[in-house]
Amino acid sequence: MYMPPAFVDKDLIHARRIVREHPFASLISNDDEGFPFVTHLPIHLANEETKPNTKANTQGSWRLLGHCAKGNPHGRFLRARPEALVTFLGPHAYLSPSVYPDLVRVPTWNYLAVHCRVQARMIDDPADKDTLLKCLIGDHEPAYAEQWRGLDASYTEKMLAGIVGFELRVLDVQSKLKLNQHRPEAHAATYQAYRQGDANAQALAQWMERLGLTGRAT
Repeated sequence: MYMPPAFVDKDLIHARRIVREHPFASLISNDDEGFPFVTHLPIHLANEETKPNTKANTQGSWRLLGHCAKGNPHGRFLRARPEALVTFLGPHAYLSPSVYPDLVRVPTWNYLAVHCRVQARMIDDPADKDTLLKCLIGDHEPAYAEQWRGLDASYTEKMLAGIVGFELRVLDVQSKLKLNQHRPEAHAATYQAYRQGDANAQALAQWMERLGLTGRAT
């Protein structure tokens, strides 16, 4: 993606936070004609990648887990062309030019985004697919795990046969935090505007606090 230097963030802790808090991703591959093919799906960031002060803090140790329906051709595309792109969009919000001290300004849109270049490994074993599903259940509704375990085996086997699982090893990470870092004269007003906005805007205000962009003396 377009990466102006002011918005480049190399802190992988920030990137992991965005991935974990906004796990509904876009998986992008090329189809058989070379045209981009997109599947929108929840992604699980494997636990070991979050251990502090270890090699797990490097992008090469990241593993993303996901699945798509068996009828979705994306599984076939990944088998044929394992390298793909996974994108995560964090909070985003409009920014009015009224935050600037002068009038010669235009509106913009601020946002957080993480792009991961990945290498796919298909997960075909039913037991491994079951483990993958339990990771996603743990992310979104841990209490459902007991219900899943209690379902009739013939039903769960049918459900597992109906999905294509994959592990995505991350080769490279691009993390973009666009919060008008290059306009310090507007940080205080931007922060106040976002604090009073909707949930997305308030989330951006929290990121401005995290990055020291509130315009307040520290």
